[in-house]
Amino acid sequence: MVEQEGIRRYVAHVILWIGIAIVAFPVYIAIVASTQDNALIANGQMSLLPGGHFLEVYYQTIFVGTSGSTREPVGNMMLNSLVMALSIAVGKIAISIISAYAVVYFRFPFRMAIFWIIFITLMLPVEVRIYPTYKIVADLHMLDSYAGLALPLIASATATLLFRQFFLTVPDELLEASRIDGAGPLRFFWDTLLPLSRTNMAALFVILFILGWNQYLWPLLITTRDDMQTIQVGIRKMITTTDALTEWPVVMATAVLAMLPPVFVVVAMQKLFVRGLVETEK
Repeated sequence: MVEQEGIRRYVAHVILWIGIAIVAFPVYIAIVASTQDNALIANGQMSLLPGGHFLEVYYQTIFVGTSGSTREPVGNMMLNSLVMALSIAVGKIAISIISAYAVVYFRFPFRMAIFWIIFITLMLPVEVRIYPTYKIVADLHMLDSYAGLALPLIASATATLLFRQFFLTVPDELLEASRIDGAGPLRFFWDTLLPLSRTNMAALFVILFILGWNQYLWPLLITTRDDMQTIQVGIRKMITTTDALTEWPVVMATAVLAMLPPVFVVVAMQKLFVRGLVETEK
């Protein structure tokens, strides 16, 4: 039995390392390509070892940009993506937790009907309502603005559902104790529900930040100026389909830089993220 357990553990580790290698190899190729000479990559002679153009390529990528379709530095694109992702994540959490609080703890006419209307909006993603949403944003003169990037995406039925389910598990004794202490609805929400929802908010923040960071279609539609485009749109514009030579080292360096903020958020909030998922499942 001991030998069989050892063999199973060894096989499991081998499979795990194979999976890690499959996932990590494209990332390694992108990092290596970002340090190579563009002519070598274009001719299919790229080495699997890092080149000697690391500082040159990353300086050009962050502060200068490409000389082709978009000349905007990647540093500015990352700032736009960061503002958009943070606005979407914080906005979704704020609106969802308030709406879930109202649905669970307040008694008003058509309360459940309103909740189900919110829930039904899960079947209407941005791609389905893309034209009317664009028309409204254009009429409000929010094209090429941070408000136009974030506001149409901050409502979240999923987050509202998760917060509602969590609030339903909160014991009624806490609400009664707050009333005895003279706490009103806002005090109960701020002092009791928000601290209890910390891990759930952290888990949702990680998911929603990555969702906002990876948005492509909506920023592509409403940004016409290079200085307002996000990094996802910038990567696509860097890859030319004309006779011009794509600056592959800059493209790969941009892809590597685009991975860093989501990875940082996941690593920084890993414990709260896992704990929030577990508590949500309960």
